[in-house]
Amino acid sequence: MAEQIPFVEYLVLGDDPHLVAHECTACGARFFDRRNACASCSGTEFKQAKVATQGVVRSFTIVAFAAPGIDVPYVSAIIDCDGTSVRANVVNTPADPENVKLGMPVRLTTFPIGTDSEGVEAVNFGFEPAA
Repeated sequence: MAEQIPFVEYLVLGDDPHLVAHECTACGARFFDRRNACASCSGTEFKQAKVATQGVVRSFTIVAFAAPGIDVPYVSAIIDCDGTSVRANVVNTPADPENVKLGMPVRLTTFPIGTDSEGVEAVNFGFEPAA
């Protein structure tokens, strides 16, 4: 198997792929980017927190126009993963309102997005229908 690297730093690969957020130790707010202070309470201490791999679609849009080279249509969504909001694409289902619904249960999935000249494969994540 080729060496794999995550496309984003908060994606953990391996036998149990999952996302990791920075959680404010004062108020519990979660962020995927590095923070010097919490945007919710101004706390300055964070711990790593594993994000649930199952979630529910809370908001979505079907993207019909994108930059050259980006396949359209696709579904951009906000997924509620047990209280943590994750911005991600809904994948492995047609990008239309017949197949994507508010409240739809989804689960984390990973997929390769490219391989460099040394054979290292970049892996990204999305959410697919859980049913």
